Amino acid sequence: MKKYPKLLLSLLLDTLGYVSIILPPFDFIWAPLSGLIMTKLYKGKVGKIAGVFAFLEEAIPFTDVVPTFSVMWVYTYIIKSRNNTKIIK
Repeated sequence: MKKYPKLLLSLLLDTLGYVSIILPPFDFIWAPLSGLIMTKLYKGKVGKIAGVFAFLEEAIPFTDVVPTFSVMWVYTYIIKSRNNTKIIK
């Protein structure tokens, strides 16, 4: 998946996660699903760690405000790519 469509999907998934603020039982479905989706969107060890974090963030009450998918996109495409550029130079 390309960079900006993944950003839009991340924003959509974060918005979907906010549904549990209105309907708390939604977390029982969304927490494991968000972890799984995260591992599919972001491959490797980082994706697995983010998947666990996404699951825990959705499963633990009052932590749903963290935009996990968007944070992961920023890490992947801005922070990590900036660090890789510095290493190459």
